[in-house]
Amino acid sequence: MRNRRAALAAIASAASLALTLSACGQSSEGGSEEDKGGSDGATVGIAMPTKSSERWITDGANVEKELKAKGLKTKLVYGEDDPDQQVSQIENMITQGVDALIVAAIDNKSLGNVMQQAKDADIPVISYDRLILGTENVDYYASFDNEKVGELQGGYIVDKLGLKAGEKGPFNIELFAGSNDDNNTKYFFNGAMKVLKPYIDKGQLVVRSKQTALNQVTTLRWDGGTAQKRMDDLLTSSYRSARVDAVLSPYDGISIGILSALKSDGYGSGSKAMPVVTGQDAEIASVKSIKAGQQTQTVFKDLRQLAKVAANMVDAVLNDKKPEVNDTKSYDNGSKVVPAYLLQPVSVDKSNYEKVLVDGGYYTAGQLN
Repeated sequence: MRNRRAALAAIASAASLALTLSACGQSSEGGSEEDKGGSDGATVGIAMPTKSSERWITDGANVEKELKAKGLKTKLVYGEDDPDQQVSQIENMITQGVDALIVAAIDNKSLGNVMQQAKDADIPVISYDRLILGTENVDYYASFDNEKVGELQGGYIVDKLGLKAGEKGPFNIELFAGSNDDNNTKYFFNGAMKVLKPYIDKGQLVVRSKQTALNQVTTLRWDGGTAQKRMDDLLTSSYRSARVDAVLSPYDGISIGILSALKSDGYGSGSKAMPVVTGQDAEIASVKSIKAGQQTQTVFKDLRQLAKVAANMVDAVLNDKKPEVNDTKSYDNGSKVVPAYLLQPVSVDKSNYEKVLVDGGYYTAGQLN
């Protein structure tokens, strides 16, 4: 393993260096052991975006579990959707002498300076699910095939409305996208629009609000309340005398907000059926909603597997090996193409949630009741 303690000492203050030397190797981090090589006993800093989302809590727990299984120590922090707080947390972990970092960015463009600090301290960085932008100091990227996520959402809408025959329609659809500071947002949206745009161009799908550009449909911080307000506004401005047949939603938390607005407008009661509403992450609340016939679909991303990929990457780097990757072309962060390992997402609805999520051991049946 790289001599990260030495790199940290080189950038420490003179006073801190003197204290370190006077301690004569008695550091609780066991620096002398780490200098021998290998990853045993090394500490990995994990920076996650927020505890307000079920998926990030799951990610944090899974990543810790996988790293500890490899004999690694962990420091797990949550930035609570505050980019400045996340930067400060990462700076603190660098100062504390972590040996590697796994970072799921809140704001992909805010981490350039702290990534340079990690580089100066010889700390490798794994970008976790959200690609860090604008810096060369990102070593690897662990995620899912993000464009495929959008394709699954768009394809589900096409199939559910029966558009492939070329005769059905027109149907009204509204489009939502994720946060404009998350690099994944454009991949999800572009993947969905690759499928949906031909039907919009032919008039089989109609966006009554005329809001079809990515910058018109983003949802800051993936916030469900923000999505609910926008859906309320769309219903008021564009659907007084028409119904919504489908809503492209990129994430379950956004879907829940959209559904709240729809229910307030009378959808889901009497003869006013719910539109097709997509989602992502298979969060428990949304799977229950799918069971209840409200949300229609979600895209399942097995976070257990993502945690394994990230942990394997860290373990390989700490042992001076090259991690396994399967994509070396797609993810240009503006400063470099970051080598990536991409997992495959799975579309889930009422017909297959038990087979995929329960039989697959991701949830128990009791959790979904």
